[in-house]
Parts: sequence; structure tokens; C-alpha cells
Amino acid sequence: MKYTNRMTMKPLSELNLLDRFLFAVAMEDRETLELVLRIIVGRNLKIFDAVQTEKELRTAPWLRAIRLDVMSMDEKGVYDAEVQVRNTGNLERRSRFYQALIDSSLLPPGEVDFNQMQDSTIIFISPFDLFGKGKYRYTFRMKCEEAEDVELGDGATRIFLNTHGENPEEVSEELVELLRYFEHSTDEVASECQSGRIQELHRRISRIKSNEEIGVRYMQAWEEKIYDRMEAKEEGQRELLKSQIEKKLQKGKTIDMIADELEQELSLIKELIEELEKKAE
Repeated sequence: MKYTNRMTMKPLSELNLLDRFLFAVAMEDRETLELVLRIIVGRNLKIFDAVQTEKELRTAPWLRAIRLDVMSMDEKGVYDAEVQVRNTGNLERRSRFYQALIDSSLLPPGEVDFNQMQDSTIIFISPFDLFGKGKYRYTFRMKCEEAEDVELGDGATRIFLNTHGENPEEVSEELVELLRYFEHSTDEVASECQSGRIQELHRRISRIKSNEEIGVRYMQAWEEKIYDRMEAKEEGQRELLKSQIEKKLQKGKTIDMIADELEQELSLIKELIEELEKKAE
């Protein structure tokens, strides 16, 4: 079973901050992450905990896990920042699941005072308008339906940022520039930005793109992705073959006939038949 890879690797120099690899590498640096979060949340926060990228969270080994792009903490609470290029149709509920697993990690075992749980903010940065209202920013906090001025006050915030917003008058100019830079992390776009913080962000991104060690990391990450896809493709082909073999066995075909009709090695057909037999036991 052969798998031909038709994917083309984008050079590191052409990556944008919406590309998960560049985003994770850049945000590993605490000061770089602070630049971005300060523009998004609108205050001069100070990250004091180690930045964690691609952090896996799960409540039990047998339950669904999540992998967070960038997780950090300051004196106000926890921040999870995610880049999401494709609209998978489930971000609203996925953000709920992320919130639950993040919250489950914020209290040590035996702590009975839930007020000790830090605030948490989940941020999705995307090149599409998830809610179709033309906003650059959608911020969600729990409110009472019967009294809209009453907030639940549970400390949970979810922010969805849209790089294609149409309401620049409702957000800061710096946020608009940041979102544009996320989608197009180039010299040209950076030169048009008025924000000194974005100019500093671009200098840091430029250093990353020209770093040979990071270039090697990028190549290795790309190769791992290709191997994973090849393995998934091969596994899918095996399952398809087993289904075909099962149908031919039911029709009374011999192993030699099946191998001939499916144009596969006899040894592979025997191996897959053994797997089918074990599954049936």
C-alpha cells in the first residue's frame, strides 16, 4: 500500500502567526506573549508562570483529552490562546470543553474553597467570522437572562477574535493592526502598523524566521505530520481491505483468489484474515 504525499511545505519565512507552529514557537517567549495578550485584554499584564505550549489536559487517562496551543498565568488568572484557521463548526462547544478541563486543573486536591480558583480566559484567533456579525471581537461572560445587568461572576471569559472584522470604530486600532498582522506576518504589513508593540512583535517574529535551529524544528515537525498522515492513510486502507476481504470470504473465495482480485500480496491477505478472525473471537 503506497501513499503519495501531495502536500507542499510552506517555508518558515512565509509562515504567519495564524500558522500553529510559528504561533507556538513565538509564544514560548514570555515577553512576546505579553505583547500579544496586553493588546487583546487591554491591560499591562505580567506573565509570571512558565509559558506552556501544546499542553495536554485530561481528567482521566480514558477520557477525551485536549491540546492547548499556549497556556499562561498572571496575577489575575489563566490564559489559553488558540489559533484556529478552519471553521470546524464546533468551536462554541469546543470552547466550553476547554473551559471545563482548564477549570478542573485550577484547584489542588482537597481544596474546598471554590473562590480560590483563578479566573480563566480562553482566546480563539481566527480568519473568519464565527458569529456573522462583522465584529473583530466577541467577548462572552455569563449573564442572567431575567436581569441583563447581573453577571454570574464566575471568572470565566471566552473571546473570539476575527481578523476580518468590519467594526474598527468599536475596538482599538492596535487590536485591528494585531489581527491583520496575525494573518499576514510580513514586513509590508508591519511597516503599515502604527503600534510600537506590533513593531516589536515583528522584530521578534523576524528573528524566529531567520533562526536555523527553529528551521530544523519546523522541518522535523513537518515530517512528523506527514508520517502521521501516512500512518492514518495506511490504517484506513487496511480497514478498507479487511472489509473487502470479509465480503469475498462470505462468497466462498479462496485466499489466492482474494489476493489476485485485490492485487495484493498473499502474505498481507493472510495477515488481514488473521486480524478478522481474532476480532470475531
